Amino acid sequence: MTTPHPPQASPTRATRKILIAGGGFQTAFIRYMAALTGRPRPRICYLPTASADSAANKIAFYGYCASLGVEPYVQDSFIESLSQTKGWDEVLLSMDAILVSGGNTLNQQAIWKAQGIDVVLREAWDRGIVLGGASAGSLCWFEEGTSDSRPKALSVVQCLGFLPGSHSPHYDAEAGRRPMYHQLIGAGTLKPGYACDNDAGIYFENGEIARVVASRDGAKVYYVSVVDGQVVERVLEPERID
Repeated sequence: MTTPHPPQASPTRATRKILIAGGGFQTAFIRYMAALTGRPRPRICYLPTASADSAANKIAFYGYCASLGVEPYVQDSFIESLSQTKGWDEVLLSMDAILVSGGNTLNQQAIWKAQGIDVVLREAWDRGIVLGGASAGSLCWFEEGTSDSRPKALSVVQCLGFLPGSHSPHYDAEAGRRPMYHQLIGAGTLKPGYACDNDAGIYFENGEIARVVASRDGAKVYYVSVVDGQVVERVLEPERID
């Protein structure tokens, strides 16, 4: 008689971590992102696809990191194979955190999908590499949200879907954001979701809110949904980070 093998223990899944801000992902947020890695000197990769690999933004990123105990790295998306000798997976999966720039979310998503970067980012998330960003760098992780990526007016974009629901960045900084977000959610065009003022954000663990934070007094986060046929905006008061 064959003795059955004992059941195998399921491998422990890494905690999936995403830190977003409505705008202004600068030194305070990068410091918090670094702490979330649990590493003494984490490698933080800046991925400026949405800004078309803007040189000014890359210089700013290095400036924000200058006072922090981190190892900053930049990975361009507009590359060619003679100088880009490592694959997206070799670079991104070697990092402790990946910070995504602001810019044009629609173009960002198209480039990521064409290059397969979206697949690598999903693996990074599954491995527990901290993901994050502001503006296009916050919107990109949700199912959908509002963006200025097209001509003439704010519009809806579809994104990676790592986080459920919708998102609106720059909630206090651009006059059209709040009324459009309310209108789209009220009409059922957008799923309920999270709106973030500039300098305010959310840390998600495994798709759930773990902490609401802000680097500026007065900056807030909101959950916007429909209750009894009416759009309701619930304030999520943040903790201050510096």
